[in-house]
Amino acid sequence: MSTSAPPSSGPPPEASPDASRTGGPDVELPALGPLGLLRWAWTQLTKMNTALFLLLLLAVAAVPGSIFPQRIQDPAKVSDYMENNPVLGEWLDRLQFFDVFSSAWFSAIYLLLFVSLVGCVIPRAAKHWRAWRAEPPRTPRRLERLPEHRAFALGGRDGAAAPAPADVVADAARLLRKRGYRVAVRDAGTAAPSVAAERGMWKEVGNVVFHLALLGVLVSVAVGSLFGYKGQRVVVEGESFVNTLIGYDSFTPGTNYDADWLEPFSVRLDRFEAEFNRDTTNPDNYGAPLDFTAEVTVQDEPGAEPRQEVLKVNQPLNVGGVKTYLVGNGYAPVIRVTDGNGDVAFEGPVVTVPTDGVYTSSLVLKVPDARPDQLGFVGLLLPTAVGGEGEMPRSVDPGLANPRLILSSYYGDLGLDTGEPQNVFVLDVEPLTELNAMMNANGAVTLDAADRVYELPEGKGTVEFLDVKRYVGLDIHYDPGKTGAFVSFLAAFTGLLMSMFISRRRVWVRAVEGADDDGRPATVLEYGLLARGEDPRLRPEAERLAELWTGRWEAAGVRETTATATTGAGAAATAAAGTTRAGIRPGNE
Repeated sequence: MSTSAPPSSGPPPEASPDASRTGGPDVELPALGPLGLLRWAWTQLTKMNTALFLLLLLAVAAVPGSIFPQRIQDPAKVSDYMENNPVLGEWLDRLQFFDVFSSAWFSAIYLLLFVSLVGCVIPRAAKHWRAWRAEPPRTPRRLERLPEHRAFALGGRDGAAAPAPADVVADAARLLRKRGYRVAVRDAGTAAPSVAAERGMWKEVGNVVFHLALLGVLVSVAVGSLFGYKGQRVVVEGESFVNTLIGYDSFTPGTNYDADWLEPFSVRLDRFEAEFNRDTTNPDNYGAPLDFTAEVTVQDEPGAEPRQEVLKVNQPLNVGGVKTYLVGNGYAPVIRVTDGNGDVAFEGPVVTVPTDGVYTSSLVLKVPDARPDQLGFVGLLLPTAVGGEGEMPRSVDPGLANPRLILSSYYGDLGLDTGEPQNVFVLDVEPLTELNAMMNANGAVTLDAADRVYELPEGKGTVEFLDVKRYVGLDIHYDPGKTGAFVSFLAAFTGLLMSMFISRRRVWVRAVEGADDDGRPATVLEYGLLARGEDPRLRPEAERLAELWTGRWEAAGVRETTATATTGAGAAATAAAGTTRAGIRPGNE
C-alpha cells in the first residue's frame, strides 16, 4: 500500500543556483566563534605532522646562529661585522640575527614545539592507559575474514567423547596467557564460548616513551642553555685558575646565568709533561706527540683540603659538576724587560702559540709600563734551535733541547690607553717605530742559553731570557641539562626500539560442537589473528599457536579430524574449508 502527497496549490519553489549545482538546498554553516577558533587552533597545533614541521623549522632557525657572529659569544666580532656592513648589519641586528638563540622568533618556535609535543603525547598516553586497563575487544562473528584464520576438529579417540567447547576454550586461554597475551573468556557456559587475547601493548608504551623523551631532551637543552656556561683559561706551570669571572680569559654564560653563581674552586698547574715519539726506526713519526699529562692541585672551595689530580686529554676534571678539559699546551718563556729609565717594566712568562709540529711558537709581548716609550715585541720561540751564521734558524724537535728567542722590537704608543679591546696575540706595528728586525740594520734580538741579555738600541732598555715554562689551555664547561639530555636520549632510543620490534596482535578463539567428515561427534576449534599495522610475523605466530594447541590436545588423547560444525557463528565457513596437515585448514587460503 502506498500513499501520495496532496497536490500543491501554488507554483513550485524556485531552485537556487547553488542548489541546482549541488543537488540540494543551501546549507548555512555555523560560525566558529572565538571558542571554536581556539579549539581548531589547538587541534592543528597538537597534530603530529605539526610537531614534525616545527622540529624542522627549529633546525632551520638555528642555521643563522652558525653563520653570523653571536653577541653572547663574541661581541667584538659582532661590532666588526656591523662596522663592515653598516646597512645589512643594522637590519640583521633588528631581526635579532646576532642573538639567535635568545631571539623572540627562535623562542616562539621552541615553545610551540614543546606545547605541540605535550598536546600530542599526554592525550595519547592517557588513551593508551585506558586501553591497557580495558579488556580485549569482543570476538568477531566471522573469524574467517581476519588476515590469518585456522579451523580444525577435535574428536575423541577409540570412542571417547570429544572435549567440551568450554574445556577447549579454557585450555586455549591458558596457553595464550603463557605466550604473553592478556586474555578474556567470553560467553562461558554457552554453546559457542570464545576467548579474546591481545599482546604487544608495550609497543605503544615505547611510542609514548619516545615522545616523552623528546620532551625531556627539549627541557634539558633549554636548562643547559639557560643556566650553563663555558669559558677558557690559559694556565702556566706554578699558576692557578680560580673559578671566578675575573679568572677567565673568555667567558660565555647561559642566557639566564648569573656570574655570582660561580663556585669558587681553584686549580693549580703543578707540572705538565708531554711525551713525544722517540722511535728512530720510524723517521716520519719521530717527534709526534704521544701523551699529555697535567698534574694539578684542586681545592673545591676556599678553606677546603687540597687534593692532587691528574688531567689528561679526554679525561676531564670534574669539580661539583663543572668539567675542566685539557685542550691545548705550549711553551711560555720567562722574559724580563728593563726600560730606558732602568726600571723593570715587565717580568713573567709569555704565552706563545705553536705553529707547527715541532712547536715553533709565535710570541707577542706588549710592555705599556716602559718609559720613556712603550715597548712591543714580536717573534718566535724555537724549542730546539739549529742554524748557524747566515742560516735561517729553525726548530727540529718539539722537545726543549736548545731554546732560542728571535724577536723584533718596537717603541711608541701601543694604543692600550684608549680602552678599546685588543687581541693579546696581535701587535699593530703600523703606529710604532722599529728598533730590531731581521731586515733591520740592528738585526733581530736573539736570546738563548749562551746569550740571555740583549741591550736595545737608542737606550730603550734591555731584554732578558730567564727561563721556559709549560702552559696548558683549559676549557671549562658547566651544563646542568647534560645528564637529563643523556637519560632522555637513552629513553628515546629504548622507546624507538620497542615501537619498532614489538608487534601488537589480537587473537580470537571460538569452540563449538560439531562433527567430523565421518559423522562422528567433534568439537570445532576456530581462531583468527589480526595485527595492528604491517606484521610479517603474523603467519608464523598463527602456525605456532596451532602447534601449541594440537600438541596439547594430542597429549590428552584427542585426535584431529576434518570438521563439520553444527553450532556457532563460523560453522559454514569451517565446514567449507579444505584440510591440511594435522587437520589445520587456513581459512584465508
